[in-house]
Amino acid sequence: MRGYEDTTAFLGEWGHFQQTVFFLLCASTIPNGFSAFSVIFLGDSPPHHCFIPDSGNLSQAWRNAIIPIEVVNGQQEESKCSRYRLDVVRNLSALGYIPGLDVNLTGVEQERCVDGWSYSKDIYQSTIVTEFDLVCNDKWKQPFTSSVYFLGVLCGSFFSGQLSDRFGRKPVLFVTMAVQTLFTFVQVFSQSWEMFSVLFFIVGLGQISNYVAAFVLGTEILTGTVRVLYVTLGVCLFFAFGYMMLPLMAFFIRDWRSLLLIMSVPGLVYIPLWWFIPESPRWLLSQGRVQEAEAILRDAARRNRVTAPEVIFEESEGEEKPKPEERHSPLDLLRTSNIRNITIILSLVWFTLSMGYFAISLNTSRLHGDPYVNCFISAAIEVPAYIISWLLLRYLPRRMSASSSMLLGGGALYFIQLVPPTEVTLGLPFRWRSS
Repeated sequence: MRGYEDTTAFLGEWGHFQQTVFFLLCASTIPNGFSAFSVIFLGDSPPHHCFIPDSGNLSQAWRNAIIPIEVVNGQQEESKCSRYRLDVVRNLSALGYIPGLDVNLTGVEQERCVDGWSYSKDIYQSTIVTEFDLVCNDKWKQPFTSSVYFLGVLCGSFFSGQLSDRFGRKPVLFVTMAVQTLFTFVQVFSQSWEMFSVLFFIVGLGQISNYVAAFVLGTEILTGTVRVLYVTLGVCLFFAFGYMMLPLMAFFIRDWRSLLLIMSVPGLVYIPLWWFIPESPRWLLSQGRVQEAEAILRDAARRNRVTAPEVIFEESEGEEKPKPEERHSPLDLLRTSNIRNITIILSLVWFTLSMGYFAISLNTSRLHGDPYVNCFISAAIEVPAYIISWLLLRYLPRRMSASSSMLLGGGALYFIQLVPPTEVTLGLPFRWRSS
């Protein structure tokens, strides 16, 4: 049988069929953009200190003085996890002492935030940090929430490919989109951090699974230069558009439950896409389902207004038919020395790039300045970056494109360290604020 692309060349590269597949699959990645980084706003930690009960008739001066001042990174700020003993402060207040004049609280015994915390609402109405008190002794849970999500991404990366090889690209795409949408909605009703984290794990699993399925489905249906455009610019740009939508939604919706509810809505919009996005003819051929593959291509020819040959897939005598029972596994990437070396090198490259990319992107809310503006800039800068990468891949060798972009990114991170902390215009955007 001739090569698939030679056999399907009668369709052309950019007809109505390819345009529909291209834009609908790209559009399916938009929710992945804001889902992958939602924890930036869902899990941010606003300024906080120990809650001071109203009982005891404490004056405002005493209420201000009851929180100790600590030096953090060379700057003075209110303690987040302790206060002066409330009973001692009440006794001093009852005796008529004035803090800072009649008494110095430096030597007074301190206690933990036994009455909870008071959180600033200048930026957020609520986050999972304020909802479940992920501060002080439980502060580790805040960054671990992101780790749980990406553990789901890791598991989805392992299993989504195997599932799509077994059941098809299209079913896995839509089932995992449904998983992502449904469990994002269920997260709204989380009653504990543990419940939220388990659901977040499943959201991460669904998010990467439908992204990979859409990526593979597009590469198998599209051909030639359109395929290159799809994998280097199409899905990436739409992912960036979703990323840019996140700070816009979060700016107008400051409550974490309401934000999750809005994030789950777009999944419903994608239900009708089932009738417009076809299964991969390549995958159908690999399963021996030749008639179904031909039916999809004949429909594509009709939509492109071209004539399909009477017999699309011809088999020469003595040529073996596709073997549906043939299966592959991730171990195939390690079978020969050549593939093994390529797999290891690319894994190290992806590990390094992903670690740097997500470490920077997920911490935009901790930068000085407005967290919404910081996040939007972080997302918007990806648009020219993807365009440049597409041009590099189009006109330069792959290895040169990859090495030069990594050197540029790594060099920028090193140069940031050379910016003096006292330089306001350059230093502040890159200095973390304490959380």
